[in-house]
Amino acid sequence: MTGFELHTEGWLCLLPLVAYLYGSVPFGFLAAKLIKGVDIRTTGSGNIGATNAARVLGLKFFPVIFLLDVSKGFLPVLAAVLLASKGRFDPPPLAVGTGLGAILGHVFPLYLGFRGGKAVATSTGVFLALAPWAVLVAAAVWGLVFAVWRYVSLASMSAAVALAASLWFVQAEPLGAGLYVTVFAALGGLFVVYLHRANVGRLLKGTEHRIGRGPGR
Repeated sequence: MTGFELHTEGWLCLLPLVAYLYGSVPFGFLAAKLIKGVDIRTTGSGNIGATNAARVLGLKFFPVIFLLDVSKGFLPVLAAVLLASKGRFDPPPLAVGTGLGAILGHVFPLYLGFRGGKAVATSTGVFLALAPWAVLVAAAVWGLVFAVWRYVSLASMSAAVALAASLWFVQAEPLGAGLYVTVFAALGGLFVVYLHRANVGRLLKGTEHRIGRGPGR
């Protein structure tokens, strides 16, 4: 291996850190602050994600903010896969580590005192790069649950579980190393559910907000 290759692979070790820093960029918070002068953490659910941002800014801003949050997971992980495959790094571990960095950046953003979002969009981006077919399964489950019950939180938790379950049963994804990605998805699904624990409490009490119907039944 040449000195240039060693130097390049040394930089690859920094990809999880780069992913964390990019994941920390609070697009929902910035949009609400710049457009309406509102601190999104003090209104609605207090979340910095696209759903709460849409409550402040209107639904037309949801797709843009959601896609930006998706990019926080997708772009770093895709870079990890492509760059590692050209060197001596094993792509799955580096890609998973990079994905974890992106998710932790969104949930514990450096720029907002480590108080962030619930990582649904960012996790979607991570797995779009790791196992896009599993994301399609999760998206179908999200759509079905939301169409029936109109709870974004319930749909998001159901999708996270569905993604992990689909990888567990099929254990086949583009990187050819299902164990890394499957375990990551399982732990990630549990983490998403944990981050929605307040929503779970409101769901059980019947006070969770329903899109288009208001709280409760």
